[in-house]
Amino acid sequence: MKPLGNTLYITKQGSYVSRDGTNIVISLEGKELLRLPVHTVRGLICFGNVLITPFALGLCGENNVAVSFLTENGRFLARVSGAQTGNVLLRRAQHRFTTDTETVEAAARCFVAAKAANCRTVLMRFLRDHPPKEPEVIERAAKYLANILQELKRPQPLETLRGIEGDAAQTYFSVFDQFILTNKNDFYFRERSRRPPLDNVNALLSFFYTILAHDCTAACESVGLDPQMGFLHADRPGRPSLALDLMEEFRPWFVDRFVLTLINLGQVKGKDFTKRESGGVEMQDDVKREVLRHWQERKKEEIVHPFLGEKVPYGLLPFVQAQLLARYLRGDLDAYPPFFYR
Repeated sequence: MKPLGNTLYITKQGSYVSRDGTNIVISLEGKELLRLPVHTVRGLICFGNVLITPFALGLCGENNVAVSFLTENGRFLARVSGAQTGNVLLRRAQHRFTTDTETVEAAARCFVAAKAANCRTVLMRFLRDHPPKEPEVIERAAKYLANILQELKRPQPLETLRGIEGDAAQTYFSVFDQFILTNKNDFYFRERSRRPPLDNVNALLSFFYTILAHDCTAACESVGLDPQMGFLHADRPGRPSLALDLMEEFRPWFVDRFVLTLINLGQVKGKDFTKRESGGVEMQDDVKREVLRHWQERKKEEIVHPFLGEKVPYGLLPFVQAQLLARYLRGDLDAYPPFFYR
């Protein structure tokens, strides 16, 4: 099992990342803030004005530590990684599979089914743990998602699957505001907004979706898969389509439930967000550091994997699913087993 290494999030503006032997060193205004052996780090994510030396990048590349650069509010800019690794035969198999219509539709159907099922599980858990005064709206949404799952038992064309995925997301988000139980003046959800996020809840969702996309991309690369050649998401230059496919399984129960926990437990406040002249909303730097600390703690929690029957830390689940996908593409599994949250 791959060890759960640390993902290092650098949010202090003006931070300077350098190399000292086999250590990654973070400094600010000439003062050393942190020193970590590179083998303890899984990835670096730099927010905003963070400088990194070529030697530090080289150390990361030599040790398969991916470095991602984001804007201050979490919009992805670029990603730097070392030499491509993995079995060339696996990548050839992946390329063959992505040109076969039947295989593409079968894999895409797995990703969509996992997303719809996990969305429904989130709804049902909310009904159980926080029964609302009028549960009918959520029950209708859960029933609609159940109908989608029945529909997905049959093969569907790729464009139909993409439409079904959109319907599932729209149905799920149509009741998302009801999951917000506290401080409704500062935290409310009307609709999903991305570039830029237009309210505090969307700012949190976009921020952690970006983090999750980084982890899924790293997971694909770690087992030798090409993260840009996917099944459900269309190919687009610079787009990690396979990582986004994998990410669909984890959005509802991993990111969305985590964001709701932050809000409902009062771990974020309305004053922690800033609205720009463009209308976009972003978190303040000190708040990013705090919520990322909670995120790292959440990734250490364990869950029994429904296919493997073993306990797995949340943070390793993208790597486990990438391994299972690689086994499917190599022919070791008859079908890809997506992750269904229980």
